[in-house]
Amino acid sequence: MVWEENSIMARRGVARGEAGLTHELTEDRQGVYHYVYGPYAEPVLRIRPGDIVVAETRDAFEGVIKTADDKPSELLHMPFLNPQCGPIAVEGAEKGDVLCVRIHSIKPRGPQPVGTTALISEFGGLVGTMQTAMLNQPLPEIVRKLEVTEDGIRFSPRITLPYEPFIGTLGVSPEIEAVSSLQPDYWGGNMDLPDVGPGAILYFPVHHKDAYLYLGDCHATQGDGELCGVAVEIASTTTVQVDLIKGWQIHWPRLENERMITAIGSARPLEDAARIAYRELVRWLADFGFEEIDAYFLLTQAGKVRLGNMVDPKYTIGASISKAYLSQN
Repeated sequence: MVWEENSIMARRGVARGEAGLTHELTEDRQGVYHYVYGPYAEPVLRIRPGDIVVAETRDAFEGVIKTADDKPSELLHMPFLNPQCGPIAVEGAEKGDVLCVRIHSIKPRGPQPVGTTALISEFGGLVGTMQTAMLNQPLPEIVRKLEVTEDGIRFSPRITLPYEPFIGTLGVSPEIEAVSSLQPDYWGGNMDLPDVGPGAILYFPVHHKDAYLYLGDCHATQGDGELCGVAVEIASTTTVQVDLIKGWQIHWPRLENERMITAIGSARPLEDAARIAYRELVRWLADFGFEEIDAYFLLTQAGKVRLGNMVDPKYTIGASISKAYLSQN
C-alpha cells in the first residue's frame, strides 16, 4: 500500500516505498464517539506520517435504528448524529500544512451487515425543512433495512445496487471552532461526496497542531445529492493511510483518484458551493502550469461537477477535471 508515483503526493515530494505502522482503532479503543469537529477533545490515537489506521466506524445513527418498525423521531436526538472516530493526532502537522488521507478500503461490519435508509420528518431534498419552512405536512416516517455485502445491496427482490462505499464525513479540526459533525465546510466534515471512496486521496488544509483527523458516517452507496437525506448507512471497518505535505497552501479540501483531480466546496446556496469548488480548481491547475484565464476557459469546456449533498446545513459540490489534460499542458 504505497502512494502511486504519479500522484500529487509524489509531485509534492512525499512518495513512500513502505507504509508506516498500522493502528487498530476499535470500538473499545475509541470509547466515546464524537459529534463535534474541533480542537478540544483529547486525541484517541497518535500516529506518524505514513501510518495506517484501521477504524471501526458506527453508522450515522450509532446503531439505534434496529428494525424497519422503528420511528426515527422517537430514537434520534438532534444534533447527536454522525458519530466520528477520532480525533487522531498526526505528529508534525502544523497550521499551513496539508494532511493527506488515502482511503484503502471500506468494508461493511457485521456479523450480518445491514444498511439503514429512512425518511425522516422535515429532512430531505424534496420536502419542507427547518431552513425551508413549509405548511405542508411532513412525509410519513419510513425505515428500510437493506442487506449489504461487498457483492451488492439488496434494495428490493428485483433490484440489487452495487456496493460503492465511501466515507460520508471526513476532515480535520478547525483552528478554534467546535462544529457539528453534520456540517461541511473548509475543514471537510459531512461532505457526503461519493468520490471519497477506496482509491481516493483527500487533501485537507491543517488549521491546528497535529491536525486532529476525524472520520465516520460511512455509506454502502448513495446517489448524487443524497436526495432523501439518508444514504445506505452502515457500520464499517475502514482503512486509511495518513501523510503530510509541508509548504503547500490550500484553502478547501481536494481529492484525487486515478482519473481526475477534484476541488470541493461547501456552502448555501448551492451555486456558491459550485463557485468555491471551481475557483479552487482554477487555482489548483496553476500547479500544473496553467495561466488562470486558460484554466477558466478549459474548465468551461471540460470541467465536471459532482453533487455531494443537497440536504445538510451546507451543500457540497466537487468540481473536477480529467488527469489526461494535466500532462498535455
